[in-house]
Amino acid sequence: MSVVSNSGILGQYEAQLAASVTTHKTNMDQNDFLKLLVAQLEHQDPLNPMDDKDMTAQLAQFSSLEQLTNIKTGIQSLVDAQNQGSMLNAVGFIGKAVKADGFNLSKTGETTSTVYYSLGESVANMQVNIYAQDGTLVRTDVIGSKQAGEFQYNWDGKNTDGVSMADGTYGVAIVAEDSSGAPVLVQSKISGEVTGLVTYNGTTLLQLKDGRTVDIASVTEVVAVGSSTTDTDTDTSTAS
Repeated sequence: MSVVSNSGILGQYEAQLAASVTTHKTNMDQNDFLKLLVAQLEHQDPLNPMDDKDMTAQLAQFSSLEQLTNIKTGIQSLVDAQNQGSMLNAVGFIGKAVKADGFNLSKTGETTSTVYYSLGESVANMQVNIYAQDGTLVRTDVIGSKQAGEFQYNWDGKNTDGVSMADGTYGVAIVAEDSSGAPVLVQSKISGEVTGLVTYNGTTLLQLKDGRTVDIASVTEVVAVGSSTTDTDTDTSTAS
């Protein structure tokens, strides 16, 4: 009587299984594990059957795989529920004006969005840099020295040569020096009216009326549209 080699049949089955799965599949799931186990049992050498310890070990591996799969499914369900809850909570922001940490501003016609910033200490040689979306520096406004306090900056929408820039979104970076002369990047805040919500990689983003988006976690102030925000001193830019 010819005896079929257990290892040979199992090797053939593994080759067939590898050929049948899609190219992006790199890990065994529960079904794959069971198919391999059944194939081993069906084609084992009757004169040298699988050892009980080996069988127990493989069943234990299957149990662990099943538990890990269930844990992964449970975690994903919690993440999905949390994302849905965040979306529902964020609906209340629609139609409101928000202020949030950010480094961009928008220009629409003759109107530009206001940039806010605060200083916890006096600074020197402060300047505001405006960048196009491709990273090109289009404007630098020298503000000079500032005492600690709350401030806002209003760009006139023009570049260094006094030419009006196209409508769109621009980056803003406020830099200064502290009392020791070390450079300081000042955290700016942007503002706008919320018109919708979007999600990206599990993060809920508020979509502003001018097309910009802000992370809901970075919002520091919410007011009704048309309401005045905290009084601040204003830096108004003028192209030279």
